[in-house]
Amino acid sequence: MDNAAHIQAPKPAPPRLKPADWLWRPWYAKLWWSAIPVWWIGMAASTRIAPLEAFYDSAAAGFLNLLFFPMTALMVLGVGYAQNWLARFASQGDGAPLSDEAQAGIARLWEEHERGMEDLHASTNVFDPRSGPLWIGNPLSFQHPGRFLKR
Repeated sequence: MDNAAHIQAPKPAPPRLKPADWLWRPWYAKLWWSAIPVWWIGMAASTRIAPLEAFYDSAAAGFLNLLFFPMTALMVLGVGYAQNWLARFASQGDGAPLSDEAQAGIARLWEEHERGMEDLHASTNVFDPRSGPLWIGNPLSFQHPGRFLKR
């Protein structure tokens, strides 16, 4: 058998994502972005045309203001782009296991984190003597002189 038959060609990189592919290319995105200026031009015209003014003063128009607000369209249409970008970002690793040295470093970081959290908890816990004034001045503390006087 030929060795060339067993060599796998590297996979081509997926095409680079462009926000315009998600924010402008689908038909519903084009329709939405085109309707936004029409809505706001109508609102500007409502200052001169009485029937439009009556409509733009209604509660339904208040809800439509949110729908035709450009940031709303940007956020809603950008969800697909963000999901695709995050999925691509997460899949960039080569899948190789960590070395023993890297695993030991991670374990050391976790131990330091746990120790720091324990110290933080002790400094904010009124029932821990290491909390200093929180412990000494706390009326629920066993050390507080007024605790045993009340009955």
